[in-house]
Amino acid sequence: MALTIKRKEDKRIVRACTHNVADIPNGVTVCAADLVPGTVLKEGTVIGKGSDGLYHAIKTAAATEAVAAEGKVIKVAKGSHFKEGDFVMAKVGSTAAKISAIDKSEKTYDKITVNAAIGAVEAGQAIQQAKAAGASGEFPVTPKAMTGDHYDVEALTNHLVAAVTIGQFKESVIPPVTTDLLGALKGIVLI
Repeated sequence: MALTIKRKEDKRIVRACTHNVADIPNGVTVCAADLVPGTVLKEGTVIGKGSDGLYHAIKTAAATEAVAAEGKVIKVAKGSHFKEGDFVMAKVGSTAAKISAIDKSEKTYDKITVNAAIGAVEAGQAIQQAKAAGASGEFPVTPKAMTGDHYDVEALTNHLVAAVTIGQFKESVIPPVTTDLLGALKGIVLI
């Protein structure tokens, strides 16, 4: 058995969860294959249980500029976990499209290119992950909880996380949450 020593620098993290009234006992395991290694799974990320028994993050990203109804390029804030091949939609029931490319060369935003228009998106509005491409988008998993802490994402390592089902979160600190996601999480209140 080999000894592994990792050198890390601690960073100050602003807490998002102000009140955790109920959570899933002993936490849940979030699938790392969905996430981008070397980034952070932020506190307040919406998760749901997949058919494989693991929980999966429902990815979101805030648009930094408005997108026309026929637009196929979406500029989003840095820090999302979207990858090429993921599906996105503006809202549940609207058109969902596949991500064909992500350009991360800009300092202030990432440019997501989709293979079909997902409809008009306003600046500041969040786009969200979809299950598959099509005319009536739906979530890849049913939203069940929000992560209760920040976790460093490591390649090939699923993450044991706290899963808050009833609680209060600071909206300015968590990843963007759509009205669709908030509607599915009846026990979560944003302040």
